[in-house]
Amino acid sequence: MSSLPKVAWIGLGIMGSPMSENLIKAGYDVTGFTLEQDKLDRLVAAGGSAAGSIAEAVRDADVVITMVPASPQVEAVAYGPEGILAHARPGTLLVDMSSITPRTSVDLARAAAEKGVRVLDAPVSGGEAGAVEAVLSIMVGGEQADFEAARPVFEVLGRTIVLCGPHGSGQTVKAANQLIVAVNIQACAEAVVFLEKSGVDLKAALEVLGGGLAGSTVLARKKDNFLDRDFAPGFRIDLHHKDMGIVTDAARTVGAALPVGAVVAQLVASLREQGDGGLDHSALLRGVERLSGAQL
Repeated sequence: MSSLPKVAWIGLGIMGSPMSENLIKAGYDVTGFTLEQDKLDRLVAAGGSAAGSIAEAVRDADVVITMVPASPQVEAVAYGPEGILAHARPGTLLVDMSSITPRTSVDLARAAAEKGVRVLDAPVSGGEAGAVEAVLSIMVGGEQADFEAARPVFEVLGRTIVLCGPHGSGQTVKAANQLIVAVNIQACAEAVVFLEKSGVDLKAALEVLGGGLAGSTVLARKKDNFLDRDFAPGFRIDLHHKDMGIVTDAARTVGAALPVGAVVAQLVASLREQGDGGLDHSALLRGVERLSGAQL
């Protein structure tokens, strides 16, 4: 019998599936729930258990992890008679690894405390590859004791794990992360179009740029997307659009100016309106190509 805590995992998408599977590989008893049967089948094939409802998934869990697209989905799985808070045992640790608004995380922590449930907001960065390779950066908001309790789980999923402050702090840092990533991808995309129109060997150019001050994790991770025009979603434009809304709204609330971020937010929104919302965020390259005269 494993001495590891029992884990309920809610949300088995592009990120949630490989992350939950890494916990199974590490010896955790993982019961999952999601709306897509094929994702539940994948979890079972990896050695986990499938639940027929949120209530069934969380009833005996020590740790509940949620990984869903946005604030409305977090609220949907957490609240109400069929939600997590109605069925989790007092003392359960609820770790929300979704990317949502800081206010939603603060409100969830307050509501959960009334039920005796502890909460951490713990969004991640690293994309699908980081999830598969278990090298995610995990930015956490909440109490120190709860963070220490969750640390063994986090160490299975990621490499850089930091408590950033009280409830909502993880989401605030994630918003800043998404701002930096979007601006970086946009800059890389503009460089790619500039290089190609100048007749430079793009592969060689990106290799040398990656070795200098212009190098970044974004460039390293997305270089092949740019070279191959492969925009299969690791992190969809739709989700980055949501995240740019979070960071611009949060910045307005605290009085922080985001002049470049605001422009990139509009470019992400434009790409989405042109039908590219389901593509990887490296597809910002398509937006630059259109602005540069390409017919896509």
